[in-house]
Amino acid sequence: MKKCLSLLAVSLVGFGSFAQEAEIVVPKGFKVQQIAKDLGATRQIAITKKGEVYAKLSKLKDGKGIYHLVDTDKNGYLDKKELFGEFPGTGVKIQNGYLYTSSNKGLYRYKLDANQQVIDKNAPEKIIDGLPDHGRDNAKPFVFDNSGQNIYMTIGSWNDPCRVPGTGQGMSPCAILDSAGGVWKFSANKLNQGFADGERYVTGLKNAVGIDWNRATNTFFATGHGRGQFHDFYPQYYTPQMSQELPAEMFYEFPKAGLDAGWPYIYFDQKQGKKILAPEYGGDGKKTAGEKAIDPIIAFPAHLGPNGLHFYSGKMFPAKYKNGAFIAFHAQSSELKKGYFVAFVPFKNGKPSGKWEIFADNFAGIDLANPSGPIQHRPCGLAEGPDGSLYVCDDLNGSIYKITYSLSK
Repeated sequence: MKKCLSLLAVSLVGFGSFAQEAEIVVPKGFKVQQIAKDLGATRQIAITKKGEVYAKLSKLKDGKGIYHLVDTDKNGYLDKKELFGEFPGTGVKIQNGYLYTSSNKGLYRYKLDANQQVIDKNAPEKIIDGLPDHGRDNAKPFVFDNSGQNIYMTIGSWNDPCRVPGTGQGMSPCAILDSAGGVWKFSANKLNQGFADGERYVTGLKNAVGIDWNRATNTFFATGHGRGQFHDFYPQYYTPQMSQELPAEMFYEFPKAGLDAGWPYIYFDQKQGKKILAPEYGGDGKKTAGEKAIDPIIAFPAHLGPNGLHFYSGKMFPAKYKNGAFIAFHAQSSELKKGYFVAFVPFKNGKPSGKWEIFADNFAGIDLANPSGPIQHRPCGLAEGPDGSLYVCDDLNGSIYKITYSLSK
C-alpha cells in the first residue's frame, strides 16, 4: 500500500498562479462561467451535442425533478428552463437515443429526437422499478459500459456500519449486502425490470455515488463513502480526532465482476495504509483484515464526500488531463481544513500516475479553516460537453458551472 500512501498527499503546486472568476479558483488558462443558478438540489447533469443541459434534482421543484436548460440567445447563460418528470433522484445520462434518468427506486427513459431533445416529456418508459429506498443514502446513480447495452447502478446502504440496532455489534453476516451496499447490473433496453432482474456486479461499497465507466480501460470505477461514528460507539479505541480523520474515502477500480471492497467488515485507514477490521466485527483500530477485499487505488482524507466521477476524454484541456479522473467532493475534511472542490487524478496506461490535486476550489465561498459564514455551493455532478469543456453542478444552491481552457487566457 505504499503507492496508495504516496498518492495521498495533496498537490497544490502552482496555486499562487491560479486565476479566479465567479468565486471558483482554477489553474491558469482555465475559465469558469456560471451558466445557471437557483435550480434546486442539482445532483447530476447531462450535456447534449448542442450544449443543452438536462439536470436531475434530488428534491422536487414545483412538483418536477428534471430540468431542460437551453441558451436561446447564445450569450453563455441557460436562460430557457423547463421542468418535467414527476420523480426526484440523482442519475441522468444520454445514451442510445434516449435520456435515461433515475429515481430513488428505479430508472426511466425518454425518447430523444435528432437534436437530443425529449420528444414527449409526459411519456417516460419504465426501465427499472422496486429498488430499495429507505430514505438514507438512497441515490441511484448509474453508468453504461462501452457496449451501451448494460447499466450499472449503485444501491447504497441505509445502515452506515451494518450494525444491529441498539447494539455495538455488526450483523453477521451483513444481511444488507443481499440487496444493497454495492453495484447492480441491468439491461439498458429491457422495460419493466425489477430488482430480481439485476445481478450484483460488485459488493462491499457502503455508498458509491461517484461512479464512471472508464472508456479507455473498459472497466468500472467507483468512489466509496467511508463510514463514521467510531468515537461515538467505541471510545475505548478511537478518540474524537480519530473519528474526524478516519476512515479514508476510497477510489476503486473494478476490472471484473464479483469483486469485494470489504464494507462493512473492514475499512481503509489511510494513515496506516492498511485495511482494518471494523469494530462492529471485533476490531480495535489496529487489527488488519480483508485479505480477499480489493485495495483502493487512492485513499482520500475522511469525510470529503466524493459524489461525482468523470474520466476526461476531450481535446480542449491540456494533454495532462487526457483520460484522467475528475472527482467532485461535496463535503469537507477537518484534517485538510478544505473541501467542496473538484479534484483531478492524472492517469497513464489506465492507472493513477501521480499525486491528486485540487483542480477547482472555493465552491464553499469561505475559508474553511476560519469560517465566516455558511457554505455557498457544494459541487456534486460532473459532465463533459461536446467541445471538451467540463460542467460542474451544485446540489446546495442549484448552480451549474462551465469550465473551459484556452492558451490565450
